[in-house]
Amino acid sequence: MAAQTFQQEYMQMPPITRAYTTACVLTTIAVQLDIITPFQIYFNPDLIFRSYQLWRLITNFLYFGPIGFNFLFNMIFAYRYCRMLEEGSFRGRTADFFFMFLFGGLLMTIIALFVNLVFLGSAFTIMLVYVWSRRNPYIRMNFFGLMNFQAPYLPWVLLGFSLLLGNSIIVDLMGKYI
Repeated sequence: MAAQTFQQEYMQMPPITRAYTTACVLTTIAVQLDIITPFQIYFNPDLIFRSYQLWRLITNFLYFGPIGFNFLFNMIFAYRYCRMLEEGSFRGRTADFFFMFLFGGLLMTIIALFVNLVFLGSAFTIMLVYVWSRRNPYIRMNFFGLMNFQAPYLPWVLLGFSLLLGNSIIVDLMGKYI
């Protein structure tokens, strides 16, 4: 019964959201099972341009680190805001949503050349959150029951939370300004 409900929910997801979240989960599971290593998928311009390992242009967006709090946090936000964008602002415009994915990924890849980031999945998630929050300025948000704010402030609240957890500010800022 539960497997059938999961399958129905999975098939009801919009196509871009389903493809992206599935790729993220499968990549992380493959790394956890030692089928591949993070060294085979991280963003490395030398390996991309000299050894033609072009898959690195995509795979660095699919890995959030080992399964744990950071992975779960990023997957929830990626799934939630990707789905809300695809079902809301981009309803019936899957090609436009895909183009936004490509454009955001391209800009992040160019910036990554200069800021030395090797995995861009977290920045990509922040980009999705930022786009959703700017397209829904009047929605009231609640962060863990501690504070209420309007949706456009969500990326900044997440930035503060990320800093409290000791993460780098560059990843969050990169996602906001793409």
